[in-house]
Amino acid sequence: MRLSLVRGVHTAIYIVMASLVVAVFFGGLVGASGFWLFAAVVLVVIEASVFVGSGMKCPLTAVATKYGASPGADTFLPEQFTRHTLKVFGPLIVLSLLQIVARWSGVLR
Repeated sequence: MRLSLVRGVHTAIYIVMASLVVAVFFGGLVGASGFWLFAAVVLVVIEASVFVGSGMKCPLTAVATKYGASPGADTFLPEQFTRHTLKVFGPLIVLSLLQIVARWSGVLR
């Protein structure tokens, strides 16, 4: 029961954060602005900070493992999909935040 709860919460957070990273990327690409983009940027920065502060590992993976999850089974998403999270989202987050900062500072128009 606990493992299912942790996996469900972890899956929901993963989906929301992946969506926010894509939203921030496209926001920077098209020059969007406003409260929702700002909120998405703040949440992405918080998530990245948690990830970095946890040694480049998601803290919920450790919790899922504690409750019996096997490697790669810490969410309800397929392991083939989640195994490349850092390789895909790491550079995308950096690029997205650079775009946003460049637009907000007036370097990009």
